[in-house]
Amino acid sequence: MTVVHPIARAWITTGGTGAQNYDEFADDAEITAIIESNPHSALGIEMPHRAPETLGKSFLDALPDAVARLAEAKADGSYTPAEQVVVLYRISAPGEETAYGLFAMVDTDQISTSADEPGLVIRNEDVFIAKVRERVALAEALGHLLSPVLLLQTGRGDELHAALAAATESAGAPAATDTDQSGRTHAVWLLGPGPEQDALAALAGGGELVVADGNHRSLAAQTGGLPRFLAVVTTPASVAIQPYNRLVSELTVTPAELVDRLRAAGAEVTAIDGPVEVPTAGGIVALRLADQGYAVRLPHVDGGRLENLDHALVERVLMRDALGLDPGDKRITYVGGDYPASWLTGEVEAGRAELAVLIAPVTVDDFVAVNLAREKMPRKSTWFTPKARGGLVVAELSR
Repeated sequence: MTVVHPIARAWITTGGTGAQNYDEFADDAEITAIIESNPHSALGIEMPHRAPETLGKSFLDALPDAVARLAEAKADGSYTPAEQVVVLYRISAPGEETAYGLFAMVDTDQISTSADEPGLVIRNEDVFIAKVRERVALAEALGHLLSPVLLLQTGRGDELHAALAAATESAGAPAATDTDQSGRTHAVWLLGPGPEQDALAALAGGGELVVADGNHRSLAAQTGGLPRFLAVVTTPASVAIQPYNRLVSELTVTPAELVDRLRAAGAEVTAIDGPVEVPTAGGIVALRLADQGYAVRLPHVDGGRLENLDHALVERVLMRDALGLDPGDKRITYVGGDYPASWLTGEVEAGRAELAVLIAPVTVDDFVAVNLAREKMPRKSTWFTPKARGGLVVAELSR
């Protein structure tokens, strides 16, 4: 029996509602600008307190506005209903390998966060509990899920990839398409009950599923008591891992003191002449301070592969020990791979931040090894691309 199931009652976009997920932004003003330019975007429902007309409200106070926006979108034809469907998903762009996925519901009780916890869905990162609470509150208010958890099928990925490619090729014109901020085209097709739906659901649930994106959303499903959560099951051939960097808006020490503290902790710190870029391989992180860029080899700590990942060392040695900052400190912004190194260093040069930390992408080997050991990746360490688009397929929750 598979852990992947049809969506009992889905709402499928008719166009214009697609959106980046709520946690893909380094600057809240970007969210407001997107909602202002496209009022039908699902982002106005996912982040109601960032909509132009509700700025100043807290997230919880803005929830009634989210409920009203979703009701309006359903009433004005922005979504059309469907019953007992899975949804074929294709993401394509010139010069890129085509990505495939399957929108479906996945059993929440299959989530495993440790080796002694049974389940086929492996959640692999620490989370920020405040974000989880927001997702729980949103789902309770809306009675719908708008953003999927991206799950990587590790056991039968190649078979699933081939089956999804064949299914989309023979499915005819898509039910809807959407173009994202990077120029990628997202297309969806409905697939109702029958042997093909059954076969794809079995393949999608035919091996361990790793949470590639949506750790907060998956924990929100558990915390909120949802029996199933909305997911896109994708394949290893459909994704890549990009850098996940950090900005610090305000330092707790001077730049010179920071460098001294790192060296005192055993780090090798070397000044960089010229632009500061994302390192091409792990082992060294790059820092951009107001007066200088540095290449830093952080000292390894007692422990194994996980404890000595660059992102773990940055969190422990740089943020906690040298700066005294907890990972959830509001002065730290986690910046995904859609933002280039020039954007991060530009924030420092413009005085909007005091430190940029550029970190090489986690390797697939490290990611897989940590997950197979049922250990947790450091917070915000894997930026998978392409991202599943929110607001294309909405799952209505049973009351």
